[in-house]
Amino acid sequence: MTLEHHGRYEYRNIDQRPTYEWPNGTRLAVFVAMNVEVFRFGKGKGAAIAPPDQAQSPSIYSYRDYGNRVGFWRLMDMFREMNIPLEHQLNTAAYDLHPDIVERIREHGDEILGHGHTNSDEQAAVSVEEERALIEQCTARITKEEGHAPTGWMSPWFSNSDQTLDLLQEAGYKYVMDWTSDDQPIWAKTRNGKILLMPYPIESNDNRALVWFRYSSKEYADMLIDAFDEMLEQSKRQPLVCPIALHPFVVGRPYRLPQLRRVFEHIQKHRDQIWLTRPGDIYRHVASLPPGTVPGDQY
Repeated sequence: MTLEHHGRYEYRNIDQRPTYEWPNGTRLAVFVAMNVEVFRFGKGKGAAIAPPDQAQSPSIYSYRDYGNRVGFWRLMDMFREMNIPLEHQLNTAAYDLHPDIVERIREHGDEILGHGHTNSDEQAAVSVEEERALIEQCTARITKEEGHAPTGWMSPWFSNSDQTLDLLQEAGYKYVMDWTSDDQPIWAKTRNGKILLMPYPIESNDNRALVWFRYSSKEYADMLIDAFDEMLEQSKRQPLVCPIALHPFVVGRPYRLPQLRRVFEHIQKHRDQIWLTRPGDIYRHVASLPPGTVPGDQY
């Protein structure tokens, strides 16, 4: 009996792979991903803090809107003070509704990813033609506004169709955050070449941990610190990526910021042992490695 399989990459356990180092001679790359999201009012997906019949209520819309009005700015102040580089997966609706947010991202010198137009819509819920058009439109808007095309993409709600990776590769994307099966970047097969699968957290994603799983702020901070410490130790064996995913409407709240600050104060103490970077830089380093180093590079 043969199980169904996605056919995008083959199995190869982490202990059977060639080793390599990151640009500064370290083995642990750390990046911080900020989700800059814009939502429809009264329509589309909500947030798991209320029953489904209240997902489009004014209270839920405004709960998420807090992130753009307040939370984002508090987080950016904290990261500026700590000199921490960031990557932002950006709904392109932000260009029209929150241009000051995008200007602040530019001032910080951060990377911008494609992330759909709004997080109220699932990417896989449309036809192939509509999905292709969505990717093309978002890419064109970012390119126009930033002067260059984005390198990476993350689908709203990790929502993928059977053709998503193919469409992204054909649109010029180099890496994607939607597949979360590894602690190292690996190449995935598309119908016209390959695309890099960048590690991204699920359980330690702040929205899932704090809103869905209902951990306390301290428990969440402990989770991030434990993950960092363990991966720093594990990275003595092979290079790893430790991603930290944040949503301003979740961790940007006053009672959560002190514990989040504790996380980055801890990471700062080990800054000389890690590569604190952005995923676009990780992609460029991986792409420069000799053939046979990273699983799937034959694609």
